[in-house]
Amino acid sequence: MAFREKRGFHSLEVNKTMWEVPDRYTALKQVGSGAYGTVCSAIDQKTKEKVAIKKLHRPFQSLIHAKRAYRELRLLRHIQHDNVICLLDVFTPDSSIENFQTFYIVMPFVAQDLGHIMKKRRLTDRIITYLFYQILRGLKYIHSAGIIHRVCICFPFPLSVCLNLFQILDFGLARHTESEMTGYVVTRWYRAPEVIFNWMHYSQTGEETHCGIDQLQKILSVTGTPAPSLVQKMQSKDARSYVESLPIQKKKNFKDVFPSMDRKAVALLEAMLLLDPEKRVTAKEGLSHPYLSEFHDPESEPESPPYDDSFESMELVVGEWKSECTWTIFASAKPSITSLR
Repeated sequence: MAFREKRGFHSLEVNKTMWEVPDRYTALKQVGSGAYGTVCSAIDQKTKEKVAIKKLHRPFQSLIHAKRAYRELRLLRHIQHDNVICLLDVFTPDSSIENFQTFYIVMPFVAQDLGHIMKKRRLTDRIITYLFYQILRGLKYIHSAGIIHRVCICFPFPLSVCLNLFQILDFGLARHTESEMTGYVVTRWYRAPEVIFNWMHYSQTGEETHCGIDQLQKILSVTGTPAPSLVQKMQSKDARSYVESLPIQKKKNFKDVFPSMDRKAVALLEAMLLLDPEKRVTAKEGLSHPYLSEFHDPESEPESPPYDDSFESMELVVGEWKSECTWTIFASAKPSITSLR
């Protein structure tokens, strides 16, 4: 399989890390860094647009990292929605599969996330409503593919949500709903209660919980103590004992808790904060709520085509996941991944 030649690339050091990128990408500047990768802004000389380039940290250093890298590539290639970040380009400077050690993902550049905007100015009620609609619109699309983002949380965790484009960002930890889930990857203060308590497998509606209150104790102080029938659903004996040891709290009247909030907004918030995830409103249901009636348009709220997650159950070694990444990056027609078994 042919790789891009070294010719046409240039090298530069970014925060003590060597980057090798095609000549079309210039003026690199680091804008963020995390456990799994570093992001730089750049100018695409071909389109004259500003883009974001993500370099994954040693994507093939272990089996977990290799599969995660492949998963992120597959997800980004699958998703095509204006409220969700998209894949513009992917490249590697490595010239053969033997020395293939890294690759870069190119995405639209997001100038400011919601967190920065909220620190600078107060958002009007109409802007909040529209923003909330756009986030649910993106989540509906993601969830319809059977995907849980897990890092992108709505309110009040805004760091993975872009305000000016209303896009959901960063799919490094996203997973299919049928895969085994834990609460570890979700920022502690923004986990859905069923994730904290390990009530059941992480569900799509867990993300809607994050649109409400940030901490479990605050949630329970408003929603009240879980009903005994719900406590019995908890898989963890320790979690059940902990909940049963909590003082009994009655559910508060949401209109009293949020007296200045629009009544329709209060009703939607209350539906999103139901403790039982099986009864909690979904993103799709939330879009048709009266609070969002000004913007709701079923014709412009598409669902995702089927997402092929068959690779999740495959037991491959690091080298095989690396081969899958190369096919995903370079092949115009990828063969069945089962052929590598």
